[in-house]
Amino acid sequence: MEASEIRALFAVASRPEVVSLAGGMPNLAALPLAALSQQVAQLVAEDGLTALQYASAHGLPPLREQICAVMALEGVTARPEEIVVTVGSQMGIDLLTRLLCDPGDVVMAEGPSYVGALGSFAAYQAQVVHVPMDRHGLVPDGLRAALLRARAAGQRVKMLYTIPNFHNPAGVTLAVERRAEILEICRAHGVLVVEDNPYGLLGFDGTTYPALRSTDPDNVVYLGSFSKTFASGLRVGWVLAPDEVREKLVLAMESATLCPPTLNQMIVSRYLDGHDWQGQIAVFRDIYRERRDAMLDALERYLPPECTWTVPDGGFYVWVTVPEGIDTRAMLPRAVAAGVAYASGSGFYTDKSGGRQMRLSYCYPTPERIREGVRRLAGVVEAERGPGLSTGSPAPVERTPAASGGELRYVRS
Repeated sequence: MEASEIRALFAVASRPEVVSLAGGMPNLAALPLAALSQQVAQLVAEDGLTALQYASAHGLPPLREQICAVMALEGVTARPEEIVVTVGSQMGIDLLTRLLCDPGDVVMAEGPSYVGALGSFAAYQAQVVHVPMDRHGLVPDGLRAALLRARAAGQRVKMLYTIPNFHNPAGVTLAVERRAEILEICRAHGVLVVEDNPYGLLGFDGTTYPALRSTDPDNVVYLGSFSKTFASGLRVGWVLAPDEVREKLVLAMESATLCPPTLNQMIVSRYLDGHDWQGQIAVFRDIYRERRDAMLDALERYLPPECTWTVPDGGFYVWVTVPEGIDTRAMLPRAVAAGVAYASGSGFYTDKSGGRQMRLSYCYPTPERIREGVRRLAGVVEAERGPGLSTGSPAPVERTPAASGGELRYVRS
């Protein structure tokens, strides 16, 4: 087990003088806090003996019914008994890896991939093979080739871990026309698909993409969370899994935590029952869209012309590629000294590649702070470039994304 570069950064990034573009903290200021406080007080007063007591490792039945309604927005048909409530979707990742992977087994994952998942895979000694991405998400031919190489090497591939919508950290979305092909490839190779979808309802134009689970319920495990669409501190997530996986998952939950927190589950359940939660998600979309626009405008205005970046249509993140010769991990202390923090790209690869990339998060800071943070970051990047690199005026940007040499980026023309 190793410390995450991203988690270790949080203590520094939380200093008030530092503009943090590093962490993916949801912006909770728009929540109806006064109404929620009354709801929680009423919950404890009326049902405290239940809310403060142990409950089933499976999760509370009313909440599992409501989760089915949430997933129906993405075309998923499910029954409450198929849901296992977890302490955030991170616990789902960890328990699934414990159940499915022996040391040396292979997990396929996009390159780059979510740092929390990589940590769980490493803790259980699974080997991660990164599959290339482009502007349309995971590349089917790249997945097929990786699976064939693993078979030729005698490796056991246990699952494909994927974040299809508004990817963390890359910010791209898996094209709808690719989804069926990827599912077909995995089924042909006997590989389970683990679909991690915490951002799926946060598309900026209101588009909700069909979940992979909606197409192939027998070979897809779906991970969901209320951390991005309600309150991250409650740590309420869920797993929708095929029967044989779900039964073992409940046993693993009992071993890990005995049961998820009853009070937190009841808070989420009453919120879904008594509030316009879909309207609240629409408010979050507007907030994050405004911040995304501020981030993209600032990147265009301040960063050197050699820098490129993805343009997300939902979620929390932009993936930036800096000029040749700059190592974003080595540059990070100098950026923090200049009053801005980001997540270096190397933390999102098991082999610590991604040295020219960084993840910038726009979800939490105000638009003004985002612009100031990018301005500070641009100064650091300029200083890192050195006198030998061109400092010509920025050229127009052609919004045509491409993948080159394993890098996920947008290309300036």
